[in-house]
Amino acid sequence: MLTIKGKHHYLWRAVDQSGHVLDILMQSRRNQLAAKRFLRKLLKGSRYAPRVLITDKLKSYVAAKMHIMPGVEHRQHKGLNNRAELSYQPTRQRERQMRRFNSSGHAQRFLSAHGPINNAFRCQWNRLTAEQYRHVRKQAFSIWDEVTDVAKNA
Repeated sequence: MLTIKGKHHYLWRAVDQSGHVLDILMQSRRNQLAAKRFLRKLLKGSRYAPRVLITDKLKSYVAAKMHIMPGVEHRQHKGLNNRAELSYQPTRQRERQMRRFNSSGHAQRFLSAHGPINNAFRCQWNRLTAEQYRHVRKQAFSIWDEVTDVAKNA
């Protein structure tokens, strides 16, 4: 939950099994309509439908899933959604560095861009050798240079 100008906003995050953030949506409500909107946005931008949906125990997810993804298995458990909870840490770090967000639009624009960038640069370094880590970082920076057109501007 984020507080912007005294109002609470909720972050809806979708994370895959390897911990990569698929999508982030910020909304002022946490009800069935908001859950439906998030699931629609998630499926619209993805190439595949999930096999299993793991959420916290909010009842809105059940109703939204029945309408949007009726054939998908749904698991509600406190410990199973740890990947989504841990994906929130980089967001909080950036929020502190920026001294909070100015508006909900500012937060949504920033977080939508920050998720994919964070996925590229944050690898599980503790599971890699030093050589593999350097290779992964080099790939991330080459993708970054390609996206930002650094070679053309230099």
